[in-house]
Amino acid sequence: MSDQTQTAPSSNPIIVDDPYKRLEITLNPDGSLTRNANRYPKTSATPDPNQPIHVLSKDITINQSNNTWARIFLPRQALDTSSGANKLPLIVYYHAGGFIHCSAASTIFHVFCSNMALELQTIVVSVDYRLAPEHRLPAAYDDAMEALHWIKNTQEEWLKQYADLSTCFLMGSSSGGNMVYHVGLRAAEEGDDLELLKIRGLILHQPFFGGSQKVESESRLVNDPVLPPGVSDLLWELALPTGADRDHEYCNPTAGKGLKLLDKLFSLGWRVLVTGCDGDPLIDRQIGLVKMMEEKGVKVSSDFRAEGHHAVDFFQPDKAKALFLVLKEFI
Repeated sequence: MSDQTQTAPSSNPIIVDDPYKRLEITLNPDGSLTRNANRYPKTSATPDPNQPIHVLSKDITINQSNNTWARIFLPRQALDTSSGANKLPLIVYYHAGGFIHCSAASTIFHVFCSNMALELQTIVVSVDYRLAPEHRLPAAYDDAMEALHWIKNTQEEWLKQYADLSTCFLMGSSSGGNMVYHVGLRAAEEGDDLELLKIRGLILHQPFFGGSQKVESESRLVNDPVLPPGVSDLLWELALPTGADRDHEYCNPTAGKGLKLLDKLFSLGWRVLVTGCDGDPLIDRQIGLVKMMEEKGVKVSSDFRAEGHHAVDFFQPDKAKALFLVLKEFI
């Protein structure tokens, strides 16, 4: 990925079982995917304040023609405050799924965002975006950016009454963390175009990056049960623009104009948090990204844990609690 990460010889073969079977997908002749609809169960929004729940949620359309939308999570406690006082920080969240799976309605992310809104006492806007390969990158980045402009301009009741748009954080998990990086660079470049929406920081939760040359952690964890390198390679093959390799700037942050745009993050004073764990094959790329930002003078902090695996915070409540404590301190 970069000269800051230890690389394994490119001649080393990476052997993995069939990644299509691992992901439960079939590639169709027209380039679309057939996905196992039962792989990721969905949960409906719960907007009714009469329900005995701690966090309310509702779905709002962003772009009808692209079928993009967002799920807003509001801590019930906010309803007890006056509409003009004590507004809550805003987290704009982009879900994981390797760019090809899941939605903001996936139960795994509904539960995560609901718990995050409750623990941090924030409003969370979880953005649903178009998936690859039917819509290859940069479609997801475009949708993510459109969501920010929608938030800035919307008259949606919950956001208008309870969200502090001057205290906004962009957060994403895995592929969503990759989106936060690229959307953050775009937003930094746009600057005043977002005006009322004041981004204070970026949170990259186990972000998904790659490169044509494998790093040490990918070779060490070649048989990882969650995200082996062969699966990562297929995800990038399906998500990147047709004909692009792993050193495309969407995949490899050291490529393209990304390094130059980091200067803009530095000038804006945005803070960045990168999280990860030693059991994730992507850990060396995440550490390399932090070092790259540090060299550019970006206000970056990290939370790298010794144990765990990719996406561990979605499956182990104690790990999620520990993450929320880190996020609370960062925000």
